[in-house]
Amino acid sequence: MNVMAFLLFLGIVVLTLVITYYASKRTNNTSEFYTAGGGLTGWQNGLAIAGDYMSAASFLGIAGMIALSGFDGFFYSIGFLVAYLVVLYIVAEPLRNLGKYTMADMIAARFENKQVRGVAALNSIAISIFYMIAQLVGAGALIKLLLGLDYTTSVLIVGVLMTIYVVFGGMTATSWVQIVKAVLLMAGTFIISVMVFAKFDFSVAQMFEQMKTATPLGEKFLNPGNKFKDGLDTISLNLALVLGTAGLPHILMRFFTVKDAPTARKSVVHATWIIGLFYVMTIFLGFGAAAFVGADKMDPAGNMGAPLLAQFLGGNFLFAFVSAVAFATILAVVAGLVLTAASAFAHDFYGHVLRQGKATEREQMVMAKWASVGVSVISILLALFAQKLNVAFLVALAFAVAASANLPVIIFTIFWRRFNTTGAVVGMLVGLFSSLILVFLSPNIWNPEAGKAILVGEALFPLSNPGIVSIPLGFLAAWLGTFFSKTTDNAKYEEIVVKANTGMKESA
Repeated sequence: MNVMAFLLFLGIVVLTLVITYYASKRTNNTSEFYTAGGGLTGWQNGLAIAGDYMSAASFLGIAGMIALSGFDGFFYSIGFLVAYLVVLYIVAEPLRNLGKYTMADMIAARFENKQVRGVAALNSIAISIFYMIAQLVGAGALIKLLLGLDYTTSVLIVGVLMTIYVVFGGMTATSWVQIVKAVLLMAGTFIISVMVFAKFDFSVAQMFEQMKTATPLGEKFLNPGNKFKDGLDTISLNLALVLGTAGLPHILMRFFTVKDAPTARKSVVHATWIIGLFYVMTIFLGFGAAAFVGADKMDPAGNMGAPLLAQFLGGNFLFAFVSAVAFATILAVVAGLVLTAASAFAHDFYGHVLRQGKATEREQMVMAKWASVGVSVISILLALFAQKLNVAFLVALAFAVAASANLPVIIFTIFWRRFNTTGAVVGMLVGLFSSLILVFLSPNIWNPEAGKAILVGEALFPLSNPGIVSIPLGFLAAWLGTFFSKTTDNAKYEEIVVKANTGMKESA
């Protein structure tokens, strides 16, 4: 066991529990539990969004992917960053104006239908759990490396902690854990990046020149095609990355933690700058791990490339610090995911579908806390079967599900006059199940060689990411559902257009 790492881990845990303790005193109703009472400023929410978004996939997964696959790994950095332009220009302001606590609130603002809200809640829960599996896999690998604990125990530790944050502190605790984590992560990444750059004499040209011979891939390291040899698979991945963020429930929920739409837009601008700087630095993390650690010393998925690079550059202290930051990263993100899934169940499914809007605040709070425990248990059980998969890759699959199931309905709700309830339900269900089924039939799950995937056998779907098929299917299903259903409500659409763009409740 690395004693220094253990002490820093302990420090992170104590700090976050103290935050949770103070937050619990300010969490007395559903508004405070779900959205911190809308009391965050633009820069605070921007940091929290960045903290929520820069997950284990970004810090551990992308660094490992670049180290093992070269240019192909950088697709993730580009996709994750460009995605925020879609969020900024299409989703952020209308969502804040139309919604209250969850993404389903936005859809229900136009379609006052229990089926719509129920299916939207199902999507949010499924995507959150899918995304959480990636974080827990990263946590298991990290704690196993540092503390010598087995993978199952490591996942259980993180699962218990994330449940405590949400059950006792709600969105206030989750937000401040994410803010602290964002500051620590940016500091750690900046320190490593500068140290790596110094190894190349602070010359970008020299760095790229040396990388041509630094890995077994040779000059191919700087060219595409090392991991994604199929052009369709590459396009599919990038579609999912660019469009997926605008459908991620835990990111969309962050727009309700500020007082109004202009503040939501400002927070996205702040987050985009922070996230942009971080993803530029992933080049140094990946190149450094490839040049100074090597694929033979990393785990097969590459998830431990960044911590091992920190050990090479700064010894045990930097190794322990970076690992503790990665741990804080995972805690912050999984807390946000648990809260999102619990809110979808308690507010949307229990409060509006089962209780038809008659549930009291206390009943919703109790149900949200029980839902938090349930979501945590399901995520932990699923994570135990996904140990061998790269966390960036797992997150890309969650992005594909989000882009297929949520984005078509969000866009049509805001911009298509004829869109109706049937189209919304059909679009969400087809997008969700087509993406999940294609993932299950893909080479991620099936491989003829034992040990290369979860199940042994031939994959029925050839692409590793389903986005290029499932995203168009989501849009097509929403359109066909609307086309074959004759119902429409133009008056409601006029009201939605005014409210989405101005925040006013109804047109003059």
